[in-house]
Amino acid sequence: MTQDYDLIVLGAGSGGVAASRRAALHGARVAIVEAGRVGGTCVLRGCVPKKLLMYAAQFGEGFAEARGYGWALADPRFDMGAWQALKTAETSRLEGVYRRMLETGKVELIEGFGRLAGPGRVQMGERVLTTQHVLVATGASPVRDSIPGIEAAATSDDLLDLDHLPARAAVVGSGYIAVEFASMLARLGVAVSMFYRADRPLRGFDAMLRGYAAEALTAAGVELHPGRLPVRVQRRGGGFVLGFADGAARDFPWVLNATGRRPNTQGLGLETVGLAPAADGALAVDDTLHTAAAGVHAIGDVTNRKNLTPVAIAEGRALADALFGGPAQAQRTVDLSLVASAVFMLPPLASIGPSEEELAGARQPTQVYEADFRPMKQTFFGGSQRTRMKLLVDAASDRVRAVHMAGADAPEIVQSLAVALSARATKADFDRTIAVHPTAAEEFVLMRSPSRTVGTVGTVGTTPTAGA
Repeated sequence: MTQDYDLIVLGAGSGGVAASRRAALHGARVAIVEAGRVGGTCVLRGCVPKKLLMYAAQFGEGFAEARGYGWALADPRFDMGAWQALKTAETSRLEGVYRRMLETGKVELIEGFGRLAGPGRVQMGERVLTTQHVLVATGASPVRDSIPGIEAAATSDDLLDLDHLPARAAVVGSGYIAVEFASMLARLGVAVSMFYRADRPLRGFDAMLRGYAAEALTAAGVELHPGRLPVRVQRRGGGFVLGFADGAARDFPWVLNATGRRPNTQGLGLETVGLAPAADGALAVDDTLHTAAAGVHAIGDVTNRKNLTPVAIAEGRALADALFGGPAQAQRTVDLSLVASAVFMLPPLASIGPSEEELAGARQPTQVYEADFRPMKQTFFGGSQRTRMKLLVDAASDRVRAVHMAGADAPEIVQSLAVALSARATKADFDRTIAVHPTAAEEFVLMRSPSRTVGTVGTVGTTPTAGA
């Protein structure tokens, strides 16, 4: 029996679009199914509009710094409605780009909700499509049931659609979404309070970055409440009341629910092919992105492994190559052991490789190199923002295992250094690299003495490199 398609992709986000276009390039007959807008979370509701809001927030600091450099400026005022109109135009433009990419890539776009209806079958209303392979690339969405009543609060999706900002806001959570938006809102004039369970924000990141994030948020005027997660959220009038375990309550006109995201697997008909998602909703895959059901594959956030857009894109292309690229690419996989990431707060953070805390429990000792300084731009006008850097080096092989940075341009710098780490660069390679002066990035090639060694040999030394 001839099938309608060689591949049907569920979800037209960045990963799904990349996979479908690559498969079509190999000559496969491909359809992509999408119930919402084409482009997915990153383009329409996440990375892109979020960074556009970060740029807007950054201007507030820029105006203040400009005065320190001799500029005379009138008092600036931010207009969220104007930003919203420009953002909407930009995301609409990008959606058009994605639609044209599918069209020119000879991928058929089928608009509507698709679900599995047995092996090799996808149901679209009363229509059933047949295919050799199905790729689940449905992504994730904000968790709305983490705390009783929090479903009434706004999520990051809602925040990016606001046309005016509240005077006060509570942010519930301490992951990268909570930290980024708290940082931005505070710089746009909102009085922000953050409530979270942990002792510091950004669980899972290196302790240096977590400490820096807390300091930067406080410096921006964010009121931090570590160890104080509300037990209920109640809608009252036009605002909200956060209730706590000790009976205390705080009212806010607006609340951001940033308590996490959950894979979008509900209603996909996974049971018709013998699949059941994990407790967190994730769809399990092996190294080749195959699920336990023959012909069913998954990439990106729906697998809840490395939830980053570039990872989903790389996985989608690798899977398409493996399925349709011929014998030479049949075993193509994606290495997730060394993936760079960034937190676009102000100032931003970036990281690649394990944290110091993770390596402290490793069998091999690790040398820790650090720098902590005020950048030249800050010292000139008396600014207080600092930059912190850390290299983690395997003491036995001299290989650089990790780079962590907090401060201006951290994502751009760490992205460049990610190439060196992927190439298994050693500390000696860093040492013989001549610096570009004056830059902040040069500090990564000027660290000469470790501040301590962690691992099986214990911890030695505690003093980081001194800075201005």
